[in-house]
Amino acid sequence: MSMRSGRGDRERLVVIGGDAAGMSAASQARRMRGPDELEIVAFERGHFSSYSACGIPYWVGGDVPERDRLIARTPEEHRARDIDLRMRTEVTEIDVAGRRVRARDVDSGDESWVSYDKLVIATGARPIRPDMPGADAPGVHGVQTLDDGQALLDSLVHTGGRRAVVVGAGYIGVEMAEALINRGYEVTVVNRGSEPMSTLDPDMGRLVHRAMEGLGITMVNDAEVTKLLTGGDGRVRAVATEDAEYPADVVVLGIGVHPETTLARAAGLPLGARGGLLTDLAMRVRGHEEIWAGGDCVEVLNLVSGQEQYVPLGTHANKHGQVIGTNVGGGYATFPGVVGTAVSKVCDLEIARTGLREKDAHRVGLQFETVTIESTSRAGYYPGASPMTVKMLAERRTGRLLGVQIVGREGAAKRVDIAAVALTAGMTVEQMTALDLGYAPPFSPVWDPVLVAARKAASKVRPR
Repeated sequence: MSMRSGRGDRERLVVIGGDAAGMSAASQARRMRGPDELEIVAFERGHFSSYSACGIPYWVGGDVPERDRLIARTPEEHRARDIDLRMRTEVTEIDVAGRRVRARDVDSGDESWVSYDKLVIATGARPIRPDMPGADAPGVHGVQTLDDGQALLDSLVHTGGRRAVVVGAGYIGVEMAEALINRGYEVTVVNRGSEPMSTLDPDMGRLVHRAMEGLGITMVNDAEVTKLLTGGDGRVRAVATEDAEYPADVVVLGIGVHPETTLARAAGLPLGARGGLLTDLAMRVRGHEEIWAGGDCVEVLNLVSGQEQYVPLGTHANKHGQVIGTNVGGGYATFPGVVGTAVSKVCDLEIARTGLREKDAHRVGLQFETVTIESTSRAGYYPGASPMTVKMLAERRTGRLLGVQIVGREGAAKRVDIAAVALTAGMTVEQMTALDLGYAPPFSPVWDPVLVAARKAASKVRPR
């Protein structure tokens, strides 16, 4: 066990980042090792700890009535468990050779060095801001943190107009568009892709497009934002593309996030193609025995493609934290990878995907067949049955399931979990047809929609 001056034989764990991955790691390490064995110091530059960033659009839209409902554990609750969580404190440098970090009090500017025996990097992600005039103007908002969400709500309260432009139509863009509609705004979404939800194939994205227009959202596809125009007061007033200008009293950036690895890059730690930290299966930073990383700042293995991928989701962050905390605490755990499962909604339209899209499969050199089927959420004769579209990709000849996308009404999205389990297990579509799924008319047709797609895919990939 490492010895540190003034600390006896206690080890010190330093955690950079006070949200899902960082505080899950700290909490799990504390469960395994008491304060007399392990000192835990955590730094968070914002005002909030252990919160659900995924819930921000629903808070902005009014489905979640108050901000504090998104906070799973307050700083005081962490401190009560002997975790020294220092809020409004930003780590500005990692000295790997000296095993220490430089921390700066955001409000006072005071700086100090804090040594560590073990380090967890959980710095999260930052919203992509277009590199163009007006991108940092008042009224332009990302929505990555609770601080961001609060700033957006404050902006909505103080702006006089009711016109909002959302730039980007991924999960955040689509969810924020609906949230702003719910708040009575006139909403335009400017999207560089051919259809919204680029995590889907365009034919499935088209179903989302129709639903958004049905909500009263104006969709502008195949459009690249060139600049954000500001008024005499410096505040944003319009979003410009090559062809048009869209008036805006508020702009929300939903064009994705980058891993926040500025510190890691400066410290010479290994980064992947997307800029995320690279770790081993135990979530240790590669080549560094006493440094771990997890959450939105890391890249993970996609079990279907066999390649590293950047997938910033809270589910993964919490699992990473559990794995890291277990290993820091002297146990053993691994994070084997992901299959790329995600769900969302637009009004009552549910959107789900797992595995590979067509372009993903092409990129890694897989040959495949696709099938698309129409079915219903329940037995067709049962009240409330609603249509559902399922698209499935299967590898040519082997029949291995490669991906599933589902768009439908109530009961559609969580069906993707069937496919997520099948992908993790490496099942073929033929094997899927024999799955013993739950059936009763209120829940499903006799043949579940996912199995209808599997049957059709199995017949298509069979050697003739």
